[in-house]
Amino acid sequence: MIKPIVRDMMFLSMKSEPATVSDRQVVQDLLDTLRANLDRCVGLAANMIGVRKNIIVVSAGILQFPMINAVITKRSGAFATEEGCLSLDGLRPCTRYREIEVDYLDGNFQKQHNRYTGFLAQIIQHELDHVAGVVI
Repeated sequence: MIKPIVRDMMFLSMKSEPATVSDRQVVQDLLDTLRANLDRCVGLAANMIGVRKNIIVVSAGILQFPMINAVITKRSGAFATEEGCLSLDGLRPCTRYREIEVDYLDGNFQKQHNRYTGFLAQIIQHELDHVAGVVI
């Protein structure tokens, strides 16, 4: 189900809780909402649709995929940039890393470990800030 985007800074500043298999509907709602906003969005976090769970979804071209309870285990190549967000107005400065490694559960709640670079790494970092309660 496509959900409205939360813009309440107090809510977005709250840290999310670990997700469980009972949160499968949240994963689907996030994917549906991301797909409905692909013209202006490349990733979403669960708190952006009003759910304080550690779930993000990312768009990698024609593929959109969830990352559940994701943790960055390695990062390198810091750089300064500016990012926008559906929950915020305008662009904001932040520091990101060109390469990251992430442990997470996939949409079937199976353990994964992958390396991401470039813009995809930046998207993941942005969304993981959201679930950590960090508002850029």
